[in-house]
Amino acid sequence: MTGPGGLLAPVLLFVFGLFVGSFLNVVIARLPARRSIVTPRSACLHCGAPIPWHDNVPLLSFALLGGRCRHCRARISWRYPVVEAATGCLFALALWRHGLSLDLASALFLLAALVAVTGIDLDHQIIPDVITLPGIAVGLAWSLATGHPRWLDAIVGAAVGGGLFFLIIVASGGGMGGGDMKLGAMLGAFLGWRLLLVGVMVSVLAGGVVAIALLALGRRGRKDAVPFGPFLALGGAVALLWGEGILHWYLTAFAR
Repeated sequence: MTGPGGLLAPVLLFVFGLFVGSFLNVVIARLPARRSIVTPRSACLHCGAPIPWHDNVPLLSFALLGGRCRHCRARISWRYPVVEAATGCLFALALWRHGLSLDLASALFLLAALVAVTGIDLDHQIIPDVITLPGIAVGLAWSLATGHPRWLDAIVGAAVGGGLFFLIIVASGGGMGGGDMKLGAMLGAFLGWRLLLVGVMVSVLAGGVVAIALLALGRRGRKDAVPFGPFLALGGAVALLWGEGILHWYLTAFAR
């Protein structure tokens, strides 16, 4: 069996991420409707036919079925393979950045939560408390148990993440939702306050670029809302995977 530097571990974690992504698709589809994410078994959204296990293999089944239901031939949303592939790639990247360590377990939990938040916010413009509030608790408990990040950094990070977006909500008169505030607190609990700020910076830059592009293309008007949760999730993932390098580059280049 190869070590973390070989191919076996990344491939296995990528495959594991594919199956986690398949489960996250269930979470994205059912959680906003307050349906059980355990039962009943998956079924076609159009004809209601149960999906057998061999039609539910991540990526492979979608390709073999041509992106259509076996029974009614209705199109299957591209969200399903995209979520599966994204989760697999993120899990493999987390292994590459953190190796086989306790930090990897924390990273996988956070990345899975961010993928679910992104899918739900894009579909429904909400960020469920059932993900972020337990996420805050898990992040703080993890820092107390492992010291990664240090418990004080995690507490300050959660306070800064929640407080920063609370101030934005107040200043904008509700232009941003409470879900973003709780997501910011969750990111701070997992990342600590320094990497949280890196994540917020990335999310603001990414959100600004996309908003300008949508305006230029006529896809959104100036008063149309654009969900910020996906950008905040993107910033959190970037901070988790490359935040230390970004912070080092910034401090050496601009903060001498």
